[in-house]
Amino acid sequence: MKKLIFIIGLMFASAAALAAVQGKEVSYSANGTTLKGYVAYDDAVKGKRPGVLVIHEWWGHNEYARRRARMLAEQGYTALAVDMYGDGKQAHHPDDAGKFASEVSKNAELAKARFDAAYNLITKEDTVDSGKIAAIGYCFGGSVALNMARIGEPLKAVVSFHGGLGTATPAEAGKVRARIASFTGEDDPMIPATQVAAFRQEMDKAGVTYKVVTYPGAKHAFTNPDADKYGQEFKLPLAYNAAADKASWVEGLAFLADAFKMK
Repeated sequence: MKKLIFIIGLMFASAAALAAVQGKEVSYSANGTTLKGYVAYDDAVKGKRPGVLVIHEWWGHNEYARRRARMLAEQGYTALAVDMYGDGKQAHHPDDAGKFASEVSKNAELAKARFDAAYNLITKEDTVDSGKIAAIGYCFGGSVALNMARIGEPLKAVVSFHGGLGTATPAEAGKVRARIASFTGEDDPMIPATQVAAFRQEMDKAGVTYKVVTYPGAKHAFTNPDADKYGQEFKLPLAYNAAADKASWVEGLAFLADAFKMK
């Protein structure tokens, strides 16, 4: 029996050793606030590779953001699921989520400082090519990523998944360094067609290389499998859409690869 247990233990140890995607908790800080993130990378990939910052929904840094980081790691990137709220804080009710998100969204200096702290952290990762950094975001995180591109952060690409497109500080010609992609749902009342049209005009006026895709039948938070639960529990216009989730992920990966000139 002991021998059998020993053999089973070896089997599990071997399986763990062969697991390519690694994840690690990281702590960093901005203006005295401790931020708690998560780095994912594939240790089977040799050499340095692009880094991608993953910015969470208004719920905060949770398992969903980490899962997206691991999915990026599976594609050969090193990804950092960032913490924009501080101390890994999460919301479990829309009232709290709205409060946390507003504290960041309404304070441009705070948002930039926390984003820059994450940016500096990922550029120092041993597996990362510091000259190839992108950011993706979901809902609140998509809006944050877009605003970071607008103010000229040194990013190769920004991809927003159902992130709000409105802003008080529109992009200016010659200031945006990143290519930008926005994926939204046509049935999302939080991001109506008028907002999408205004975003296109903003990008055109600023001379930004961009892509905008809207998915028929998709509502807000369409990439998150938990959206149905949140929508029903809190009576919000949220719904998961598997087709739009898959399509936007494939298009988002292609957009990143093109920006990084990856094969």
